[in-house]
Amino acid sequence: MSALEIVFGVVLLLFSIGIIVIVLLQEGHQKNVGVVTGGADTFFSKNKARSIDAFLERWTKVIAVGFFVLVIVINIIMYFSA
Repeated sequence: MSALEIVFGVVLLLFSIGIIVIVLLQEGHQKNVGVVTGGADTFFSKNKARSIDAFLERWTKVIAVGFFVLVIVINIIMYFSA
């Protein structure tokens, strides 16, 4: 194994662990399915964009896109270096 393969493997492993941790930190979307809310506006519904769930959702997307781009780049580099 070359040093480049080891570096790419470590970076890919870090992205993988990051995705797993962020997804596990998120709450399920069906958390309050049985609760009848009556359509009342709550503090959480007004500030949903600033909540922790919104933060984790954004970072899930960012890390997932980074993961897929990294995998494609690694495959291209390894294909042409062989």
